[in-house]
Formats: sequence, structure tokens, C-alpha cells
Amino acid sequence: MSSRQANERKFEHWEDLADGGRRYWHDVLGHHGWIATYVKVVDASETTLEFWQEIYDETGHLFERHLKYPEDLGHEAMNDE
Repeated sequence: MSSRQANERKFEHWEDLADGGRRYWHDVLGHHGWIATYVKVVDASETTLEFWQEIYDETGHLFERHLKYPEDLGHEAMNDE
């Protein structure tokens, strides 16, 4: 289990949730202008509930999502349909 301080060191952004948990996120700029955003949702005791990666193209559109925890579901392509 991560502590709140450890999560604040690893993730540059966070927001408090109504249930006492938090949503943390960290952006990584890719070589071709795409952005990977890593998102972690924890409960009030900082236990990880979900962790996923979002990939945004150079125009800021969500291209794909990859749920990694609690179950690795692989990459999910996003459509504008």
C-alpha cells in the first residue's frame, strides 16, 4: 500500500474525491507529440482501486486507454462514434 506522501511524490496532479479517496495523474510527453497520462484512483486509506494509462494524440484526442489494475484488460481503442 502506498502512502499519501509517496503518491504525491510520484504523481504531479491529484484531486480529492467525495468518498475521501483521491485521483492522481501524471503526464508523459512522447517523442511524436503524443501524451501518455497515468491515472491512479485510491480510497481514503490510499489503497489502489484502479490504475490505467490514457494515450492522447497530438491534437489532444483520447486515442486509447489501457486498464492495468485491478485487471489488465489490454488496450482499448477509443472511437468518436
